[in-house]
Order: sequence, then C-alpha cells, then structure tokens
Amino acid sequence: MSPMHSRALLWQGARDTLPMMVGAAPFGLIFGTFALAMGLTPVTALAMSVLVFAGSSQFIAVNLVGAGAALPVIWLTTFVVNLRHMLYSATLLPHARGWPLAWRAPLAFWLTDETFAVVEHRLRTRGAAGGQWYWLGSSLAMYGNWLLWTLVGVLLGRAVPNLAHWGLDFAMVGTFAAILAPQLKRFPYLAAAVAAGSVALWTHGLPYKLDLMVAAAAGIAAGMVCQTGENAR
Repeated sequence: MSPMHSRALLWQGARDTLPMMVGAAPFGLIFGTFALAMGLTPVTALAMSVLVFAGSSQFIAVNLVGAGAALPVIWLTTFVVNLRHMLYSATLLPHARGWPLAWRAPLAFWLTDETFAVVEHRLRTRGAAGGQWYWLGSSLAMYGNWLLWTLVGVLLGRAVPNLAHWGLDFAMVGTFAAILAPQLKRFPYLAAAVAAGSVALWTHGLPYKLDLMVAAAAGIAAGMVCQTGENAR
C-alpha cells in the first residue's frame, strides 16, 4: 500500500470518529476535575488517562479510590467492566487475524467503544484491506482527544470549583446511545443490553459500585452465550 493511500485511510479513520470525539470531550473534562476532587494529583490523573485510557473504568476506579475501597475490589470491578472488550475483539478478530502482532497489540490497547463503532462498520462493509490504517487513525484521534480534555479538566478543576457537577456528562450518554442503538439489531447485542439493564436496576445501590460490576458481567455472559449459539447454527 502506498504511503499516500495509508495517510488517506489514517485521515478517514480520524474524520469518521470526529462526532464521537465531540461527545467524549465533556466526559474527559469531567474526569480531570473529578479525579482532583477524589484526591488524585494532576500528574496521577493525567497518567491514568495515558496508561489506562478507559473512560468508564477510570471513573469507577477513581470513585472507589475516593471511597477507600481495597485494591482487589478496584481491580476486579474495572476488569469486569472492561470485559465487554471480549465481545469487541470477537467481532473484529475475523478481519484482523491476518495482521502482524506489531499492529494488533497497539490497536487492542487503543480500542474504545467509539473506535469500535466506526471501525466495525468500516471493516464489515469494506473488508480488512487497509483497515489497520483506518483503525489507527480512529484510535489516535480518540486517544489525543481524551488526553487533551483530561488536561483541560485538570486545569479547570483547579480554577473552577464543582465543574464536575455542571451536568456536562449528558453528552457522553448521548454518544453511547448513538453507539448502542444500531447494534441492537443483532440479537446477541440486544440480549446483552437487556440483561445488563435489568440486572443494573435489580442491584442498584450495592456498595463499591458492585451493581455495575454484576450488571456488566450479566450483559457479557448473555451476549457471549447468544453469540456462541448464533455461530453454532
């Protein structure tokens, strides 16, 4: 593949991810302010975004740290919440199986809900040829966006009190709804959403955010069971 074509695919991935970046921006800003409110230093908050790069898990981890939860609880909770990436990986693996490990390893780290949404559509409709460059463009755009807005949140959090309570998180809710809605046409995803939502309502109020952990586990289990049954047909 020519360098010009690679750059074009890189740009396309970033461009197609732009609407998701707009929705994620307030989420990153809120994380920066929230992390400071929970007692993290600015450097620690930024380091978490650099090394973890998992929005929902970062919020949960920081909340548990602020509540004084034990490390095993924090590790297990964030692990279960991120298990949804097993479904993402299972969906993308048929397209990425032939790519070198040098591509698959960093792309796996940078895989987010938003990037999965645009990359899965691109690979499903156009095939795997050049898909790694498209995926890289989407990933770098989301990664840079998240780091930028975490930094903005950290800076504003030190200057503007209670910024995390301004209700900016509505943008991320809308983004996730836009990501989820098209996927509900597929039965495994619908089953996962129904199972997770039902269990979240049933277990609401459990300490240490265990309701999220149990709901995520239920959704993942339901989705994987249905996906396995679908593949066996």
